[in-house]
Amino acid sequence: MKIEAAVSRPGTPAPAFEELELEAPRAGEMRVRIVATGICHTDVHEHPGRHSPQPIVLGHEGAGVVEEVGEGVRDFAAGDHVILSGASCGACPSCANNRPTYCDQAMPRCFGGQRMDGSTALCAGDETIHSHFFGQSSFASHVIATDRTAVKVDKDLPLEKLGPLGCGVITGAGSVIEALKVGYGDTIAIFGVGGVGLSAVMAANLVGARRIVAVDLAEDRLELARELGATDTILASEDDIAGKLRAITGRGLDYTLNTTNVPAVHTTALDCLAMNGTAAFVAAPLGQWAPAMFPMLAGGKMLRGILGGDASPSLFLPKLIDYWRQGRFPFDRLLTFYPFHDIARAFEDIEAGKVIKPVLMMEANDAA
Repeated sequence: MKIEAAVSRPGTPAPAFEELELEAPRAGEMRVRIVATGICHTDVHEHPGRHSPQPIVLGHEGAGVVEEVGEGVRDFAAGDHVILSGASCGACPSCANNRPTYCDQAMPRCFGGQRMDGSTALCAGDETIHSHFFGQSSFASHVIATDRTAVKVDKDLPLEKLGPLGCGVITGAGSVIEALKVGYGDTIAIFGVGGVGLSAVMAANLVGARRIVAVDLAEDRLELARELGATDTILASEDDIAGKLRAITGRGLDYTLNTTNVPAVHTTALDCLAMNGTAAFVAAPLGQWAPAMFPMLAGGKMLRGILGGDASPSLFLPKLIDYWRQGRFPFDRLLTFYPFHDIARAFEDIEAGKVIKPVLMMEANDAA
């Protein structure tokens, strides 16, 4: 069928709209009509072609309605409402342990721009267009997604708000709840309060952390962090951030979560830990960086990388939705809506830090 999609091509400032051909779902796949999709920094970083082949349709925070299912799909039917998350094989040890973000095939399935057999679901005439970005490629009116990529949700939920749950929100909240298992009375500092960091702030507040410190360069984001549960905030441009953080508790933090790729911030996130503390990160340092090993040894400290919040979308996203219904996890306060055809403006705004989580609406008149 013919669809409209925003295609990333070399040398362009943002994805541009084209009419493409989308093939029918194969075994284990479904066709989903996209209602809305979030834009993640990963999309922005991948647009120039860092890891994925081009031309490609990006987008990996989609939400929509199932229109057709392929052979062997048992848990979904036409008309179901779904959130789309990452791709995984379902057979490796990580998938068997409900940790699909650490799937043995995670990189080729999410960044390869094709199915594992080398085929794609998209074309423009005779030209191959790469698809299946994170198992979905949701910068499009319709997508082909695997059944493992989809999470069914109740039809009374606002689909236009749910897409960001599949990546940015699950990464922040899952890092706190699933990976670090922050509990009542614990202390945590969160570096960078964009979509991932603010989701972590809300999760730490949800589980009853005693001190939740937000660190960022932007005063307006720190103010929002306070509204969402941060007990303390520090402007990242101040001197001796690690010392200020240690002073808040008198001994340092039990946990830190770094959402930035700044090497100096990675150092600070380790320096401010209490004995036996854990410094977690969801973005690798940009450039050369090495931790100070003796303080880690002497303090029994841990440095830990986290992908996708260590969370299984099919198990964790329904919990976050329940918390949202209860008014305890107001992730929708992070969202700014754009008509689908304003994708270039949305890319500009997220790169400039004007918005936290842009969401593209497939119908322009639905945008707020």
